[in-house]
Amino acid sequence: MKRLFLIMALILSGCAHESQESRVVAVPQQIEKPRPEYGNGSIWQASSSGLVEDFKARERGDTLTVVITEQASASKEATTGTSRSTAVAAGIPNLLGLETKMTGINKWMDLEKLLSANTSSKYDGSGSTTRKENLNATISARVVDVLGNGNLLIEGRRSVKVNNEDQIIVLEGTVRPKDISADNVIYSTQIADARISYSGKGIISDRQRPGWLMNILDYVWPF
Repeated sequence: MKRLFLIMALILSGCAHESQESRVVAVPQQIEKPRPEYGNGSIWQASSSGLVEDFKARERGDTLTVVITEQASASKEATTGTSRSTAVAAGIPNLLGLETKMTGINKWMDLEKLLSANTSSKYDGSGSTTRKENLNATISARVVDVLGNGNLLIEGRRSVKVNNEDQIIVLEGTVRPKDISADNVIYSTQIADARISYSGKGIISDRQRPGWLMNILDYVWPF
């Protein structure tokens, strides 16, 4: 019965698969522009565009282009070396002339070398780590909210499918309107609290992960 329960536990654990985080931003409902009302006889309405107004994103529902240029690199190296040596020696070569009279002791003991000890220890350690990442992409994001100080909360998602392989880019963060260029473009390095996710979903991505049996062995293997 215990073996049956163990086999069932292995089968159930094999059915579970490691889920990869790929947060999907829901596409919000399109916001319609208020229709002008000419009942007051005025050509200029509150919903009309300004004469000197540009095309930069500033309101909820506006879109802007984000150029993702993320480069990260880190390197660390450490070396440690220690050593220690100790020597102790003790003896009684002369003791008021008694050493010549203790003939019985001299046969099995050398009074000049009563105690001798040596100890030595040495430690050498070294380690290094290097990491480098690059991500270049262009994505359009949507303004989902305008904060009280005028900053814009943006979210964007782009999904490209080639040969049943999905490549998904998800972006969210906070931008300042003054950082948006005249062409309605902003760089990812100018986004505060940026969260950029680039993930894949498909056959190729599945082959890059170990199988369920290997995950179980790595989990239970004690060495």
